[in-house]
Amino acid sequence: MKLDSYEQLDATFAALADPTRRAILARLREGEATVGELAEPFAMSQPAISKHLKVLERAGLITRGREAQRRPCRLAAGPLKDAVDWLETYRDFWRESYQRLDDLLGELKERS
Repeated sequence: MKLDSYEQLDATFAALADPTRRAILARLREGEATVGELAEPFAMSQPAISKHLKVLERAGLITRGREAQRRPCRLAAGPLKDAVDWLETYRDFWRESYQRLDDLLGELKERS
């Protein structure tokens, strides 16, 4: 099932809202890992980690492969780029707002 762009953003930000899922993504930046390897640093069961992985997979942020008995997880960063692109529009807004504030402060400084 392919998500439309707004559904994809919602899924991405919902997945990123949880610190465990962000930590999993950070670990996968280093390379693929199995569920067991991803579960190691957390004080939670493998089924709990699997639930987090399902959220990340539904959001398109990870993929799972199959190599014999191994099911390695890999980072799929495409949705993250889409989120950054969406956030970039707000960077321009804040840049312009700060420029207006700088201009106003400059005018006030000249008056005093």
